[in-house]
Amino acid sequence: MSTAMSLDNLKSIASADVRGKRVLVRADLNVPMAGSEVSDATRIERFIPTVRDLASRGAKVVILSHLGRPKGKHEPKYSLRPVAAKLASSMPGTTVVFGEDCIGPQAEAAVAQLQPGQVAFLENLRFHEEEEKNEPGFVAALAKLGDIYVNDGFSVSHRAHASTEGVARLLPAYAGPSMMAEVNALKAALDRPERPVAAVIGGSKISTKIDVLVNLVKKMDYLIVGGGMANTFLHAKGIGVGKSLCEPGLTETVGAILSQAAESGCRIVLPSDAVVATEFKVHAATQTVPVSNVPEDAMILDAGPRSVEEFTRCLEQCKTVLWNGPIGAFETEPFGEGTFKLAREAARLTEEGKLSTIAGGGDTVAALNAAGVTDKFTYVSTAGGAFLEWLEGRTLPGVAVLARP
Repeated sequence: MSTAMSLDNLKSIASADVRGKRVLVRADLNVPMAGSEVSDATRIERFIPTVRDLASRGAKVVILSHLGRPKGKHEPKYSLRPVAAKLASSMPGTTVVFGEDCIGPQAEAAVAQLQPGQVAFLENLRFHEEEEKNEPGFVAALAKLGDIYVNDGFSVSHRAHASTEGVARLLPAYAGPSMMAEVNALKAALDRPERPVAAVIGGSKISTKIDVLVNLVKKMDYLIVGGGMANTFLHAKGIGVGKSLCEPGLTETVGAILSQAAESGCRIVLPSDAVVATEFKVHAATQTVPVSNVPEDAMILDAGPRSVEEFTRCLEQCKTVLWNGPIGAFETEPFGEGTFKLAREAARLTEEGKLSTIAGGGDTVAALNAAGVTDKFTYVSTAGGAFLEWLEGRTLPGVAVLARP
């Protein structure tokens, strides 16, 4: 079953009758912790509208999530109790009970006491090794707690775990609003984009994104390559990159990607100038040079201003852009200027209604935050592995199972 076919059958929970029903909701509330306190509540805040909507429609909401990597053992430091408390304090007026386990008598007791509009938040799924193994008995024990299943965690849907794939086969299964938003955004960028469409792909190494590049050159009109991976493209074209990060062993792979791009009518756009330094440190002395003149003792650490202008002109010709990865070492000043400038130009075009911008990946989100433009993009995904696997053209088990005919 192809991903595109699957998505056309995706059912939204918005269309289901949930009144009085126990609705099992798989969320990704694997939030950053500082001791026993939630240090960043962004994921909780994004999930609250889903809980409010279901509760307001009379559902008995049962929340499933994991936290950290307890490896199948009950470790108090990975308890979801503080996360449940944070959710409860963010939803005054809503009853939120905590279940001391996610299956068995304690979970069943927490769910049994729920009235319509109330919420049960169950303990860490990964306290049981059967969760990641998608073990049938564990799947059945989870399914026993609900009448309807909802997956609202795209970021955990690239794994066929009990709570992401198994339960969806035993209960009527739906996509939650966050899942629908993510899927629709990625469909708009990859499956049915408004053309011309470009991808900005950055980051340090091609080796981590070979499958992404191979898939995208078949679908994009422009592929803008930046960051360390651009150095490997330049090297493959016979251009010296000094002491820059480079993967010479992938020259053949780059050649194959360039050939596929030519065959598919995808124009690959590489930097024409670069910001270089002999040391990679904060406020290092820099110079801007054409990529053909990189000194032997220097490293390429950012795209130069001419490159950013050329990249911007590409975006100005497009109606859709997909962005994954920074085009320079943005975490270290002054090597973020290329990424920030291009991000601001993309945001400007979005605000002017000329461009649809879809971005994702941890480094990408951090770079857009640093540029101050995250809220100006059309859609920004916080999913890491699932976002990359989608870009590679893989079917995500937790999404595909929701779209079975």
